[in-house]
Amino acid sequence: MTIAPKRPPQTRTGLTDTGVKKAADKSARTRAREFALQALYQFLVGGNEAAPIDAFTRDLVGFHKADSVHYDALLHGCIEGAAGLDELILPLLDRKMNEISPVEHAILWIGAYEFKQCPDVPWRVVINECIELAKAFGGTDGHKWVNGVLNQLAPILREAEVASDKAR
Repeated sequence: MTIAPKRPPQTRTGLTDTGVKKAADKSARTRAREFALQALYQFLVGGNEAAPIDAFTRDLVGFHKADSVHYDALLHGCIEGAAGLDELILPLLDRKMNEISPVEHAILWIGAYEFKQCPDVPWRVVINECIELAKAFGGTDGHKWVNGVLNQLAPILREAEVASDKAR
């Protein structure tokens, strides 16, 4: 009988091996953004109506841990304001809107919506949360591109807040 060598205990850093937060460490708002992203993806790719997407998403595992009020605001606010959000985002893009992935498109909607409609969320938090969404769900370097676009949009939609932060 062989005895296996004793291994050192695992450390818990709050991150997975890909650098993404572990599920247990996510806030209710972070979860709301993740579910809203999945729902907006269905809207962009499948062209489905908001109500069936909403019903489907609410049945997903873990939804009960999300901030459902914030999820509702993001999902319905982004869908209802899609044209206006696209008008804000389009001038900042280095390519045509139909050339960006639906994941990054939805993330930009979430960021633009939160800049406009959620003044309780600091602009830097909006950007950071969107970068984390892009790292978890987007393409390889999508988070860098999302960061670049949202860093251009922040001073437009949160001029005073951004100026105040940068003055410090």
